[in-house]
Amino acid sequence: MDTNFLEELGLKPHNAGTSTGLQSINSASFFPSYSPVDGKLIAQVSATNEDEYEYVITTAQRAFQEWRLIPAPKRGEIVRQYGEALRKFKLPLGQLVSYEMGKSLQEGLGEVQEMIDICDFAVGLSRQLYGLTMHSERSGHRMYEQWHPIGVVGIISAFNFPVAVWSWNAMLALVCGDVLIWKPSEKTPLCSLACQNILHEVLKKNNLPEGVSCIINGDYRVGEYLTKDTRVPLVSATGSVRMGKIVGQTVAARLGRSLLELGGNNAIIITPSADLNVVLRGAVFGAVGTAGQRCTTTRRLIIHESIYQTVKEKLVYAYTQLKIGNPLDEKIM
Repeated sequence: MDTNFLEELGLKPHNAGTSTGLQSINSASFFPSYSPVDGKLIAQVSATNEDEYEYVITTAQRAFQEWRLIPAPKRGEIVRQYGEALRKFKLPLGQLVSYEMGKSLQEGLGEVQEMIDICDFAVGLSRQLYGLTMHSERSGHRMYEQWHPIGVVGIISAFNFPVAVWSWNAMLALVCGDVLIWKPSEKTPLCSLACQNILHEVLKKNNLPEGVSCIINGDYRVGEYLTKDTRVPLVSATGSVRMGKIVGQTVAARLGRSLLELGGNNAIIITPSADLNVVLRGAVFGAVGTAGQRCTTTRRLIIHESIYQTVKEKLVYAYTQLKIGNPLDEKIM
């Protein structure tokens, strides 16, 4: 299989899994990333240890002191440049998402497009960080509100959307003046490194401080560095409900804030008046798209008994039309 996209994205057989944006830190402990496409080893990534995390968090705190003082529209300009860089690397990054996660190439490319879209949105937002002005009861006075950045934002992402979910959080946080520490899924670490490699060039070109965007890699214990750290006032986590309960309780115990995007148990209700051609297309794609791995994946059909048998037969037939194979093949769903 042609995997030239790995080289295009700056990935090697052994990669430093810890990064402060301008510097990569390579420990002696590595873990593998295997492709669900063919079961082959793609590359090795170093796991972040406690000392490396300490360096990352202190570097991020330092960067925050400088980043928060840069005017929001100029922070938006950095995000705009990253969006342009993503356009340049859309194909290889989409291929990596498909190969490391297992979703179809079209879904992988779509995920990178979501990154580009959120960059465009965040650029506009960087000139719209409004606050209210209010009349005061005191003569000659006026009150106003102004929103300030919160600090170091921790982002924990899941394997099913290995790049888009990070960008949704990261681009908005950046234009608001926050800095980032990203802990990706241990199943898709290479996607995080590819995103960081692309961002590295933007940060370097603009002479920005080390620590604006950081990455740590490893299993759940590395994620706990973020959830338990009082220096991280906000943690955004995507994953299972079980994981969300743990993260939510841990962050709340130290009076931190959390944003949780968790798994679902989604159903389609099919009534006798439904257009079954439309329903079946939606149900199959909802269940199979993204390899069946997303929070909005269709997991249940609630069918009126009068059409149950018809729907069942049509659904079985629809599944026989699916092509199973290499997701990098554009003919494979």
